[in-house]
Formats: sequence, C-alpha cells, structure tokens
Amino acid sequence: MRIALTHNLQLSDSEEEAEFDRPDTIAALTDALLRLGHEVEPVEVSGPASRTVARLEALNPDLIFNTAEGRRGRFREAFYPALFDQLGIPYTGSDAYVCALTLDKQLTKMLLASHGIPTPKWVFLDTLADLSRCTLRFPVIVKPNFEGSSKGITLDSIVEVEERLASRVAELLSRYSAGVLIEEFVSGRDVTVPYLEKASPLTAGVLAPAEYLFDPAVVGDRKYQIYDYHLKQIAYDAVQIRAPADLSSTVREEIVEVSRRVTRVLGMRDLGRIDYRVDPNGNIHFIEVNALPSLEPGAGIFVSAALAGLNSMDVVLDAIIRSAAERQNVPLQVSSLRPKKRLRIGLTFNLKRNAPTENADGEAEYDGPSTIAAIREAIASHGHDIVELEASPELPSILAASGVDVVFNIAEGIRGRNREAQVPAILELLDIPYTGSDPAALSLALDKALAKRLVRQAGIPTPEWVLMVTGKERLPKGLSFPAIVKPVAEGSSKGVFRTSVVETEHELREIAREIANKYKQAALVETYLSGREFTVGLLGERRPRSLPAMEIAFVNPDNRRPVYSFEHKQDWSKELRYDTPAAVDPTLGRELERVAKGVFTALGCRDVARVDMRLDNNGRVNFMECNPLPGLMPGWSDLCLIAQSAGISYRSLIGEILAPAIRRYRDRERERRHQRKANTGG
Repeated sequence: MRIALTHNLQLSDSEEEAEFDRPDTIAALTDALLRLGHEVEPVEVSGPASRTVARLEALNPDLIFNTAEGRRGRFREAFYPALFDQLGIPYTGSDAYVCALTLDKQLTKMLLASHGIPTPKWVFLDTLADLSRCTLRFPVIVKPNFEGSSKGITLDSIVEVEERLASRVAELLSRYSAGVLIEEFVSGRDVTVPYLEKASPLTAGVLAPAEYLFDPAVVGDRKYQIYDYHLKQIAYDAVQIRAPADLSSTVREEIVEVSRRVTRVLGMRDLGRIDYRVDPNGNIHFIEVNALPSLEPGAGIFVSAALAGLNSMDVVLDAIIRSAAERQNVPLQVSSLRPKKRLRIGLTFNLKRNAPTENADGEAEYDGPSTIAAIREAIASHGHDIVELEASPELPSILAASGVDVVFNIAEGIRGRNREAQVPAILELLDIPYTGSDPAALSLALDKALAKRLVRQAGIPTPEWVLMVTGKERLPKGLSFPAIVKPVAEGSSKGVFRTSVVETEHELREIAREIANKYKQAALVETYLSGREFTVGLLGERRPRSLPAMEIAFVNPDNRRPVYSFEHKQDWSKELRYDTPAAVDPTLGRELERVAKGVFTALGCRDVARVDMRLDNNGRVNFMECNPLPGLMPGWSDLCLIAQSAGISYRSLIGEILAPAIRRYRDRERERRHQRKANTGG
C-alpha cells in the first residue's frame, strides 16, 4: 500500500511545538511501515495548505497515516482530516468532527456528562469578567481548554485558595486567549486508557488501563502528583508507564466499561487515548480525550497493546491501518491493483566538467555528476521515469522530441544576466510544466541590484548600494565603509573573496574596475554589515513554508571582516561553521522567517528558494540576496543541510520541490480534457 505519513515535526523545545512528533518518532514510524511492506512517504505539513495538497496530489497515496496536530486555532486538529476528506483520500484516525470536539475539553465534558460519564465539576472562561461564575470547591486546577501535551499545566496550575484564582486565570488567558478550564482537582493518580479499535474485540478496542510512575528523585516531595508540562516535555525520562495500572478488578472493569461508552458517544475511530483521575476511594473521574495520541516508541498505547498480544510497533500500526482500510473500503494491496501513473520527468542541468578555481570559475554554478545522479535517483524513487537533458544549445530541439511530462530544472544557463531564465523560457514556449521559479523571477533574483530595489520597495531593509561599471561613478551619501564589492549577476559567491571587503574609496574603485573587466558586468558595491549571517530555505508555491534558519558562523577571530566567499563554497574551511538550525531567540527567528517570506513574495519566487540575510550593527535583519536555484548537492549544499536539520531526507526534499510542478501538470491536463470536451460538444 502507498502510504503518506502526514505529521508536524518538532524542531525545537518551544511550547508551540510540544504536541508535534520528534524526528526519531517519525523515523520509527516510517521504518515500521516499511517493515510491514508499504511504500511510505513522510509528509511534513507545516506551512501553507496548498503545499500539502500539492504533495499529496503528486504522491497519490492509497492511505494517509495521520499524526498531524495542526499549528494554531481551536480546530487545528480537525483541519487535516477535513482536508483529506475534501481531497477524497482515505486516512487513519477520527474524522474532523471528532478531532474538533475532543480538542475542546469543555465541550467534550458537557457531552459525556450528559451520557452519565463521571467528570469533575468545571467552569469554562474566555474572559476574566466571568470569573464570578466559578463556585467550585477548592483546590482547583486551571488549564488551557484547547491544548494538549500538558501545555500550560504546571504545579502553579493547582490553586488552593480563591484569592489566587484570579491571577492564575489572568496569566493563562494572556497566553491562551481561546479560553481556560477551571476544574475541581481530584486527588489521586493519573490513569490513561489507550484505544485501538481492532485490537481487543471483547472490549471494543479499549486496552488495559495504564498509569504514570514518576521518579521520586525528580518529583521530590510534591504535594500534588500531576503529569505536568515539565514531566511531559522536559524530564520525560523520569516518567514510566505501567500497564496494567495498579487498580482493583472492580475499578479496572468499571474504567474499561466507561471507556467503551466514551469512544461510542464521541465516535472515535482507529485509535485514541482517554485520561482519568482515580481518587483514593477508587472513584474514576473523566478528564479528557486525545484523538491523536502519541505514537512515540514506548508510548502508553504500545505498552497496553502488548498485553492484548500486539507486542511491537509494527503490529500496532498494522492494526490501525487495517481498521482505517476496512472502514473506508480500501484494499490492503491497493497499490498493485491501481498502479500510480508513471510520469516522464526531464532533468535539465548544466554539467560541471572542470573543478572551478579563482581564475577559472565559469562552471562554478554548474552541477557535478554525483549531484545529477542523486537527483535522478531521488526522482526515480517516487515512481517516475527520468530523461537527462543537458542544457546545451541543442536543448530546444531535444526537448520537443523528448516526450517529457514535467521537467525538474536545475540548469543555470550558459551566458548573460538572464541565463538562469533560458531553460524555463524554452519550457514555457513548449508548454511543459517545470519546477522552480519562472523566467521573470529568475532574472530579477540573479540581478542583485534589481532584487535589492524590489525588496526595498516591499519594506525590507537592505544595505545601501551602488553599481559601478567604470569605477569612476559617484558614491551615494548613504554608502559607508567598510564596503563589499562583488559581481552584480553571479551566484555561488563567484567574485567574492576576502579582498572583496574594502576600507577606502581607492580600494573600492580598484576592485570594482577589476570585477567589471573580469565578469563583463557591473560591480555591486554595498555597505558591509558586520553582524551574524543567516540563510533560510523556503519550499512551496506562492505562500511558502520557511525551513529553520542556518547560520554561517565565522570562527576565525583574526578575520575582522568575514565573508562567505568563493573559497568557502568550493571546499570545507576551518574558518566557518554551519549551525543548523541556527541558535536564535524566538523574536529573531520570526524576523528571519518574515524577511525570507517577504523576499520570496516580492521577487515572485516559486517552489524553492534560499534567502541570504545579515544583521546590521543594530541587530536588524537585512536582505543580501536570493537564490531561486539553490544548490542540491547532498550533504554539502546549504539547502540540503537545512532540510536535513528539519528532518527532511534528500529524497523528500526533491519530492517537495517536484510536487507543485506535478500539480501544475495535472491542472494543465484537466484543462486540456475540458477543452476537448467543449470542442466536441461532449
């Protein structure tokens, strides 16, 4: 079966990503699905929905194995199931209605209480003015109403006296404006009941109750034993799961029966988890439901499933898949019954035949045989046929006869400041969909001065600059020293060396004349910024997804004016270090993302790009340049390193770049079919 594994990847320890899956979890799930004999494609869903749609349409999976939580909003967990329904692709887990319902703790409690499920008394508030409605018995626990993974829950969440309640509610509402839940606190133990629909027929999928055991060395003499955010996300090694929970047979039978009613009332499917508090008298109290439970190795669902004879991750995932497939009438071997249409993908490139040097850098931007082979293998692994097309002067005639459906373009062109636009322009003339930006965007981005002008008009800071052809041009008032001089329309740091940073006007004019003579183009002179340097990769069409920033960290203290030079791009250097993801605070991280996306939009980029930025003396992010044809050398090129740090394999990276072009190809084919029908009156 062809399976898309949709997920949000946890790349930081921020609370915003607390519900996301760690890279090792996605790797474990992928390996287990592969061992079960399925074709698996991990699909990270952060970013615009259009990107996810393009990937799924290109993959054409038989089934989606969904763990995606969504990023924001009260209905975030419902978004992807709803999207899958609209696309008509079967998926695992509960539908959008159930996911929206169970994320809303208050609404879930109201529904279950009306069916006789015991739950602590509660009050829901979305404004502090309504606090007067709270007449609960203290102590109470205050928590966000629309969050999971213990977000917003600390030892301070338990309020023992009324005088402290207002401040605690106000603090939480300032962080979780959608609303908070105040609930009478139940002394006792946390007990969780996993649900695996096809695992235990006698209990309708309800597995053995499990309980959390906390390391005394970590929890110390806590007055209240609760599974808070610290234990869930930071000190998780101090938590063990024991199944079955240490309960009397009477309580165990009761909690299983209550759980059966919960799953039936809510309409949960395939898998889930129900959380309770059990007080010292053995009374059970429903707390909440998770329709997207953790599937990390060692999670409660695996511990409890082992007691039902499902003693490995592989067997548990197989039960989930079989449940979803049976419910949605998907044959388990559907891939062999409905083979995916193989597309004929052209790979356009310029072949690097000679190792570039400072004095012979004409092929510096071209791709070597190993890179071309890696891209070819990655595309083929997605089930396509590959046609290699070197971007020589004979390409137009070869393309017309090649019969390719889509082109994966990495061709840099041969000469001229519009060279990167040459192949895309030919492809547009022949009406062949292709990856990457169109000719206009490629031409604009290659001309650094034009790109800076457009980006500045969009309100994004960029250093003051001037173009010099003769070296005699007047310097603008805003240009200050030190300055950096480089060719205006080159990539791969061609023409950028340590000597490119100048301290005086005499040096500037001399270097500018040398560059203009050597590269037969204007020299770009701009104020040198001495702050940190970053590059951000982007994937997607008009509203891209930003990957984590990478910092080019200069580590040679003797180099007062470091630059990311031609030498650095050609060979490894002890003078710099690639920090990916970059160590930045949330504010700077958001600003880097904002600027990168703003540049992508201002220049009209598409599918993939990499944006280079530097900080000025005030710590402000400045645009330096944009590369809509970033290098794709595995394990070396900046974008590949960035993707790797984001948990995106090289194969998946190539698939992400290719997917929007395949979607455009299918859109074109639909339009052609409709036009043929219209012309024939069908």
